[in-house]
Amino acid sequence: MAKTKTNKITEDRIIELYMDYVLEHEAVPKSIYKFCKENKIAETDFYAFFGSVEALQKAIWSKFYAHTEALLNKNDEYESFTNKEKMLTFFFTFFELLSLNRSYVLLTLTEHRNALKNLAQLKDLRHLVKGFATGLIDEANSEKSSKITKYNPKIFSEGAWLQFLFVLKFWMGDSSPGFEKTDMAIEKSINTVFDIFDHTPLENIIDFGKFLYKETMA
Repeated sequence: MAKTKTNKITEDRIIELYMDYVLEHEAVPKSIYKFCKENKIAETDFYAFFGSVEALQKAIWSKFYAHTEALLNKNDEYESFTNKEKMLTFFFTFFELLSLNRSYVLLTLTEHRNALKNLAQLKDLRHLVKGFATGLIDEANSEKSSKITKYNPKIFSEGAWLQFLFVLKFWMGDSSPGFEKTDMAIEKSINTVFDIFDHTPLENIIDFGKFLYKETMA
């Protein structure tokens, strides 16, 4: 019987090789040439999937999101959850996945002294998280008859993203067993966000968003 190739170059295979490279070298590769040479793959194979290291980094975070979404969809009870429960489940699942890849995440999110440079790799993830939050709000709004009580999807989705960044920063500094403090932070903060949207005037919601941004970037 002929042997089948087990190392066929695919998008997932390049991501796997890249994450291994970062962990082993404790640094992002200086060039695609060096990365490909060390892993014995052709540069053309790399460029068939990614145009740059930066594009690859963004794709990894999108993969984290896709895996999280897949896990949510496997839960038969998920569709019956309230919006708050769906958001909590999303955060818990996503950060469990990040914990499985903690060494890689910490290395790449602390590569530059400038925090904004480190967060640039989250650009595509930002659109995905905001899209997820917008979907929850659209679903909630469809159940409301009054325009006055309807949520603003744009503001809520931006708040969800700022909330994600806030929890991400907390998780990065969490040294508790099993990151149990992060779980507590997720539950408390998500409950707070939903309470704010249910009972707080618009201008106060915007002020809360500014507070989260300052806390995240500090």
